[in-house]
Amino acid sequence: MGKSKNPSCRLLTIKVLHTVIWAFFVLIILYILYSAITDRIDILTWFAIALIIMEGIILLINRWRCPLTSLGERYTERTDVGFDIFLPKWVAKNNKIIFTTLYIVGVMIVIYRLV
Repeated sequence: MGKSKNPSCRLLTIKVLHTVIWAFFVLIILYILYSAITDRIDILTWFAIALIIMEGIILLINRWRCPLTSLGERYTERTDVGFDIFLPKWVAKNNKIIFTTLYIVGVMIVIYRLV
C-alpha cells in the first residue's frame, strides 16, 4: 500500500471530495423524482437521468465500487464501511440500495408520464 507524505491529509481530501460528489448525485436523483412526481419533465430531467446512467457505468467498470474508495484505501489501513466519506455508516452501507431504488422509482414515473 503506497503511502504519501501526509496520508491523513490526502484521505481527508478524498473524503470531502467523495462527500461533495455523493451529495451532487443524491440531488440529481431527488430532482428526477421531483420532476417526475410534479410532471415537470424537461431537458434537465433527461440530463440527470443520463448522468446517473454514466455513474452506473463507472461503478460497473470498477466492480460496483466508487473509484474514490479505491483511491482512499491507499492512504489508510482502516477500510471499514464509510471510511472514505462523511456519511453515517448505515447510509454508506445501504447507499446503493436506497438511491438506486429512488432513481428507479423516479424513472418509472417519468416513463409513466410519457405514455
